[in-house]
Amino acid sequence: MTRHAGVPVLRLTLRIDTENGRWLGPGKVRLLEAIAAHGSIAAAGRTMGMSYRRAWSLVEAIGESLGRPVVTARPGGAGGGGASLTEAGSALVDCYRRLESDAQAATNVTLARLAALIAR
Repeated sequence: MTRHAGVPVLRLTLRIDTENGRWLGPGKVRLLEAIAAHGSIAAAGRTMGMSYRRAWSLVEAIGESLGRPVVTARPGGAGGGGASLTEAGSALVDCYRRLESDAQAATNVTLARLAALIAR
């Protein structure tokens, strides 16, 4: 926890759950953003310290929960492979980041109060 003038700086973390269990949180969103940035599931996984298999498994789980693919993958080979977010994948990341921003803004006063309590 970072401290500023003796008061901890708190950050809200958002996790979206469904009736069937956990669905989307900051790690999965960062993975999708890394795929968009690197154009590769393998490269995105490496930047996050996970195997290609784990990264692909998470991408598939997100897509299954959403009911449509969030990533389009092109097989490797002589021309090289790659991956990119589908329109649904991009919209999912955008919605999550907007929810996160809205939640942070709505809780700033209460988080500051909590930080002051922790500092005492």
